[in-house]
Amino acid sequence: MKKTQKKSDNVKIISMNKICKSFPLEMGGEQQVLFDITFDVNQGEFVSIMGPSGSGKSTCMNIIGALDTPTSGTYELYGKDVTHLTSDELAIVRNEYIGFVFQQFNLLSKRSVLDNVMMPLMYRGLPMSERIDRAREMLARVGLEKFETYLPTQLSGGMKQRVAIARALAGNPKLILADEPTGALDSKMGNDILTFFKKLNDEMGITIVMITHEFEIAQYSSRLIHIYDGRITYDGRVPRDERMLQQ
Repeated sequence: MKKTQKKSDNVKIISMNKICKSFPLEMGGEQQVLFDITFDVNQGEFVSIMGPSGSGKSTCMNIIGALDTPTSGTYELYGKDVTHLTSDELAIVRNEYIGFVFQQFNLLSKRSVLDNVMMPLMYRGLPMSERIDRAREMLARVGLEKFETYLPTQLSGGMKQRVAIARALAGNPKLILADEPTGALDSKMGNDILTFFKKLNDEMGITIVMITHEFEIAQYSSRLIHIYDGRITYDGRVPRDERMLQQ
């Protein structure tokens, strides 16, 4: 693979500063789920955000992905303050900066593989010929160039996830945000996808933030942020032993 982005210790893609998030309760009052979340992610990093169910990692992911806004604190994405943007403005940010890979693939079952990969490009107003060329380039990158006319229902789980990765890469995003990307796959397919993520990061310098609840999956990344009860309890290199996160 050709390296397209340089790793840098200076270029911040994500900057979260004292992020808090609360949700209203039906009986009145509110429940706070994130407490003073503060961290940066530099260009070219491969970071796992890990925590058990209910830890707040999904809420953190939604804020990183411009799918939600914090109750307080500031969030900058590639130097742009997105803390208080409207829903329409957040949609523009997502399309410009972020490529998403979801656990359940989120492919359109009645559209071809090629059409699925072209979807993010449609919102950028690119001519059809450019969309097709770009989508084919991404499918070749994930090894699925011979499957562009197939429907997602004709593919294995691992192939569907590779289509989702090609779709995420099609818009040339600054950041790949992967939410439990192997959750719907068996162990072999999951390992293949994680190895591919590592290859994207190592050889192309693509910045990846991966959400997971499994330490074994986090080991594919170079940095781990552990969240428990809405607070960061560890931020550093991935340790050799999960028990070190509890010290």
